Amino acid sequence: DQAYNCLIHFYKRCKVMFRILPKLRSATFANCLPSSVAAVHTSPAVTGSWQIPDRLQHVPTAQDPGFFEMVEFFFHKACVLVEDTLIDEHMKNQRIPRELKEKKCRGILRLIEPCAHVLEVTFPLQRDNGECEMITGYRAQHSHHRSPCKGGIRYSMDVNQDEVKALAALMTYKCACVDVPFGGGKAGVKINPKLYSDNELEQITRRFAMELAKKGFLGPAIDVPAPDMGTSEREMAWIADTYANTAGYNDLNAAACITGKPINQGGIHGRSSATGRGVFHGLENFINEAQYMSMIGHTPGWGGKTFIVQGFGNVGMHTCRYLTRAGATCIGVAELDGSIFNKNGIDPKDLEDYKNEHRTIVGFPGAEPYEGEDLMFEQVDILIPAATEKVIHAGNASKIKAIIIAEAANGPITPAGDKILQSKGCLVIPDMYINAGGVTVSYFEWLKNLNHVSYGRLTFKYERESNYHLLQSVQDSLERRFGRVGGKIHVTPSEEFNKRMSGASEKDIVHSGLDYSMERTALKIMNTAMDLDLGLDLRSAAYVNSITKIFDTYRDSGLAFS
Repeated sequence: DQAYNCLIHFYKRCKVMFRILPKLRSATFANCLPSSVAAVHTSPAVTGSWQIPDRLQHVPTAQDPGFFEMVEFFFHKACVLVEDTLIDEHMKNQRIPRELKEKKCRGILRLIEPCAHVLEVTFPLQRDNGECEMITGYRAQHSHHRSPCKGGIRYSMDVNQDEVKALAALMTYKCACVDVPFGGGKAGVKINPKLYSDNELEQITRRFAMELAKKGFLGPAIDVPAPDMGTSEREMAWIADTYANTAGYNDLNAAACITGKPINQGGIHGRSSATGRGVFHGLENFINEAQYMSMIGHTPGWGGKTFIVQGFGNVGMHTCRYLTRAGATCIGVAELDGSIFNKNGIDPKDLEDYKNEHRTIVGFPGAEPYEGEDLMFEQVDILIPAATEKVIHAGNASKIKAIIIAEAANGPITPAGDKILQSKGCLVIPDMYINAGGVTVSYFEWLKNLNHVSYGRLTFKYERESNYHLLQSVQDSLERRFGRVGGKIHVTPSEEFNKRMSGASEKDIVHSGLDYSMERTALKIMNTAMDLDLGLDLRSAAYVNSITKIFDTYRDSGLAFS
């Protein structure tokens, strides 16, 4: 099966490789020349005239930069690379002097960077024991170049204004990266959900939803949240019900005010596993790419690859499951309360069952407690940080032994850590691409709610009957050609075709759409990295692609209402 999958992947990549190989040969030849000769025969690096602001100059070396500062730094780093292209290529049809094009280009780039709106709300909660407590929540809307804004709601004691602004900005670039037509948003409530009863959590969630709706921060055409750290489909159902019975009582599309809902409340099959499945597809697109595997000294394919997951929540658990199915081996899982290790492999299903029963991975019988300095520092092929931001930084990046790092969490690597990892030759697959599976499938759910019909429902029976008629037609043609001496000529469908005989289910359509979205985006990132000679710097390539798409939107729509 692995060889078969690799062969399919090879044919998918043929067109791209025919375009990339000439560039690769010329780049390799240039690297073999003396520096003076290479300078004559190679194109100069695209630097542009855009400058990283003085207030961000400390970020590339900072031990603990602000989260929003990190996102701003990566944004400006990409602007330096892409500014000239935006002026010379994306504004070439505008009949104004280049000086005015430069001013307009810089104006649009300055418009993209900041958050459009940040809301902070405080409201009381009467706890089950009668005590009163004040709850603080935030919602940031980063960009309105597309509507509605999109981004999760997290419950965590680490929530603050800087975090929600950074995550909202990251959502803008993430949506643009995978061609999902949303602006970026993010919300958070500053609580530890483990310390509250279900009744108290419902009160907090419903009150927060009303506060957002009153201020225009919730609605199917305005702002559409989703689950994040500390929240699940349960909280999304509470929010959908609250909105439908208050601000959206006369809105036919009220169910589309939020995504990540239970199936019976307008959710979509495959949403709960979407981010983890997206991490798998994102990794697969680069692990099966011979060019990138040769750059880091690995062979293509999953066979023999080992991985460690930091964080065994929804994303980490599903990522672990999909990678194990593909043929990789999980040798370690790290959580806040402890880590486990087994060099022979950890069964993700057994670990999931154990955690559901005991509420922790500590004591799992299928692995040993990890006693070393940090599980992330172990020798492994793939490291998947799937917990919180800034876990890899200047102080520990040099200790990372993994050669492939997949940012399943948002912002797990600081700019200083990223620079160290690149200098070591690590392939870092950026968060804005690899964890975009969640928002991609949220987009599918939003469309389903607006269309008021599930995917495949209108075509399911037609496709099934069409496939039966196709087989019957083949059988009739064979019998007309060869006769029926000896009986009918039965046409037996293959196992794979038989599975698809009845047409595509909603889950099939969702999985297919996610796979296609991740594959198409990976190819665009690879092409940009090659065009700009970025080597293993996939993050800058992804930012360049996102900025370019957002720039084109503002360029064509104008700035009157931006």
